[in-house]
Amino acid sequence: MSQTQLHKDWKAKLHEIIYEADTPAGKLFDVILLIVILLSIALVMVESVNEYGEKYSVVLNIAEWIITVLFTIEYIARIVTVKQPIKYITSFYGIIDLLSTLPKYLSIFFVGTHALIALRALRLLRVFRVLKLARYTGASNQLSTAIKASRPKISVFLFAVIILSIIFGTIMYLAEGEESGFANIPISVYWCIVTLTTVGYGDISPITPLGQFIASIIMILGYGIIAVPTGIVSAEYAKSLHNNETSTQSCANCMEEDHKVGAQFCHKCGHTLHID
Repeated sequence: MSQTQLHKDWKAKLHEIIYEADTPAGKLFDVILLIVILLSIALVMVESVNEYGEKYSVVLNIAEWIITVLFTIEYIARIVTVKQPIKYITSFYGIIDLLSTLPKYLSIFFVGTHALIALRALRLLRVFRVLKLARYTGASNQLSTAIKASRPKISVFLFAVIILSIIFGTIMYLAEGEESGFANIPISVYWCIVTLTTVGYGDISPITPLGQFIASIIMILGYGIIAVPTGIVSAEYAKSLHNNETSTQSCANCMEEDHKVGAQFCHKCGHTLHID
């Protein structure tokens, strides 16, 4: 076997481990990565507590440097295992990976940048690719499609809620007045929105029998209003259930994901995918 072929096989194997969770090695890599990310975030949180940050500053600093070096190696490995590194570098995850690695190095030259390591929390989005839970990836795509399809209906619904808030807010302003804290219509509308959404801060409350009666009606309406957008999205979601399940296969050529289960070629560029 030629050296060139060995190099290609090595890159393909490393790509399979880093970018996919369909194999035991890929699954183990993602699990370890998530554990290290959580550990890193925990270290940052502990360091933010002055008592522990000062007492264990040396240990925390060494641990964070070890983690940073590991993330640096991972970032470089992700670049060298794809055919178009620029696509990864400029992708969402590529930018997040870079931003989560740089702060520790920047802390050498600039004070305060170390706190940016908390950006690593965004990398936990990779949890959807762990343990070959392809159905969750498919479900997230279906949910996104359902929300987009629901936008016109939800927009009309929200417009109706705004109108109701203005009407009831004005009525409460007339019923309660400044003595109860309803100093003007905008404040009354604010109270109505807080009550209608069942948040209930309690900073303003009606004291007259009429105001309390109106408030009771608004509270009851609030429970019904909360259910409406849920029903709209659920209906659209039910329509999208016919979509095929996707896998965690990632194309080494164009980095396209969300391929159908069992797909042998990338649906975007036609490059051969790894097959178990």
